[in-house]
Amino acid sequence: MDSRIISPQPQDDEIAIDRAIRPERLADLINQDRVRENLSILVEAAKQRDEALDHVLLYGPPGLGKTTLAHITAKEMDVPIRVTSGPAIERAGDLAAILSNLREKEVLFIDEVHRLGRAVEEILYPAMEDFALDFVIGKGPSARSIRLKLPHFTVVGATTRLALLTAPLRARFGATFRVDFYDQDAMEAIVRRAAWVLRVEIDDAGTAEIARRGRGTPRVGLRLLRRVRDFAQVRADGHITADVARDALSLLDVDERGLDDLDRRVLNTIIVKFEGGPVGLDTVAAAVSEEPDTIMDVVEPYLLQLGFLDRTPRGRVATVRAYEHLDVPYRRPEQPTLL
Repeated sequence: MDSRIISPQPQDDEIAIDRAIRPERLADLINQDRVRENLSILVEAAKQRDEALDHVLLYGPPGLGKTTLAHITAKEMDVPIRVTSGPAIERAGDLAAILSNLREKEVLFIDEVHRLGRAVEEILYPAMEDFALDFVIGKGPSARSIRLKLPHFTVVGATTRLALLTAPLRARFGATFRVDFYDQDAMEAIVRRAAWVLRVEIDDAGTAEIARRGRGTPRVGLRLLRRVRDFAQVRADGHITADVARDALSLLDVDERGLDDLDRRVLNTIIVKFEGGPVGLDTVAAAVSEEPDTIMDVVEPYLLQLGFLDRTPRGRVATVRAYEHLDVPYRRPEQPTLL
């Protein structure tokens, strides 16, 4: 799924470019006003008290800037940041080695924190709460516990699946913020800033066209900008207008609402094969030959955001908006009778 042009997951060839475009200060952050204001208060209060920042948990769909916020937090605190991820920490000893090398007030960013193993989490609990590492040396009656003090540091965790985070770990974060999808104005500002950094000639109409198909996700919008830039360089003298952007994105099979072939197949399956629903997630996944987790984590969030899909206790249901988008006549579902 990472190979989809509208995938919110980072691709290997764009990490360095995204890093160059990424804002470095809270003042440069576009949208996410509530998160920005709360973070600025936390940072300013910690700096005035000359203390480490409280542990922060960021959650929301991928591609919305959780990693960027973690780097901004470290920058605002004027401290280094150490980056790792839940799947990369396989053993408790790996985390212990990372924690024992942290410096005072340093930020430890753990991406996909919900994927930490249970044994690793047990090491993290006292480290976050008491700033200490507990070791057991020896076996049997001669075994003894040793506590190693750690400098006061900050854990910034990021997750796309808040429900999978264990309650004890979630309780140890002092501040929890949700990162939401971006609106049209914010997406236009992000595309415009990225075009300036990349030295791309683009007018306001071209900016709006790319932003409209960016699915409210900065990472997707920036990827579309780079692909449209390539198209404009080859076929339009390097200048991006609304028509150039429209032609380029149509060639990439991204429609005016940012849906690609998989999104439309899911909607078409529910509407045509299952008469609009309700239909179960596993049935939809089998009908489009994809994994249920892919449908639930990658496809559905944006369709729900657009109001094209409803999740009901009986299954997924396509809305009137989905029928209109696919240009399919809407049929009101019949109410089941009791007899």
